[in-house]
Amino acid sequence: MKVLQLVTTPRPFFDQQVSVLEDRGVDCTVLGVPGQHGGDSSRSPAAYATYYPKILSEIRNGDYDLVHANYGLVAPFALAQPTRPVVVTLWGTDLMSEQSWLRSVSRFGARRADAAIVPSRPMARELDTGHELIPFGVDTDRFRPMARDEARERVGWETDRPIALFPYDRDRDVKDFSRARWIVDRADVDLDLRTVSGVDHEEIPDYMNASDVLLVTSKRESGPMVVKEAAACNLPIVSTDVGFVRETIEEVDNCVVSDHDGALIGGLERIVADGGRADGRESIDGLGIDTLGDRLLDVYRRVLDGTGGTGQPTEVSHGV
Repeated sequence: MKVLQLVTTPRPFFDQQVSVLEDRGVDCTVLGVPGQHGGDSSRSPAAYATYYPKILSEIRNGDYDLVHANYGLVAPFALAQPTRPVVVTLWGTDLMSEQSWLRSVSRFGARRADAAIVPSRPMARELDTGHELIPFGVDTDRFRPMARDEARERVGWETDRPIALFPYDRDRDVKDFSRARWIVDRADVDLDLRTVSGVDHEEIPDYMNASDVLLVTSKRESGPMVVKEAAACNLPIVSTDVGFVRETIEEVDNCVVSDHDGALIGGLERIVADGGRADGRESIDGLGIDTLGDRLLDVYRRVLDGTGGTGQPTEVSHGV
């Protein structure tokens, strides 16, 4: 099977998706939107104007079985090519965007595709057409519990103080670092708030295991994947109620999900006082990248044999 993977900007979970599909014999070619994207900035319309000719050229020159659009913005480009069936995966910041035009484009792509996929229950509730619920996978071989002292030595954190990890660029407004700082300052506990951004994804498990708690204060999220990754490391989590955080860690010990500052502060205090880890690794059973690969390959096969269409709403798979 040969699949053209369209994407705005590859993310680590997308790279893992491609890798696990190739392990299953799927020949994937990734075609990203030209130009650069980072932080809260976006590409210019000119970058997207050059994208469609590149897609047509790739399809003419490659013997593809189907096109997989990864993100709502690239779905119209996949649908505009007339010769190959289309699978669309929405990521969250598209379907649940604050921009109405992007929400509309994402819903349009899902309705017109041969199969649509969403990675979380909150997204499934927002999409009124047939779709599959397939959570993004976590590499549980890479994201696993390690000894805290050894992890701190690897990342160069020479301190005995408990550490709250803020896993984003502090300048990204949507991540709300100022709230994280405010909450830590008011917690009645000696806690060191440290930010990590711009490091290789392969190094993130070291930073998680070097920390005592993950602190997420985002105003909105489509995920975030960092919560699933932290859960796989058994890192306690204190987070605002965004994206799929609640459904991921609601039953996990030593974690707090709330939009109230008092609850977040109290969570930090309890976690630091307890000094223990979480049991989140058990909660992500079935969210590994192998499960993701198997379920995506099943969707591809059903699309190609004509049984994977989403013209009418279908029962959503609730396995997470």
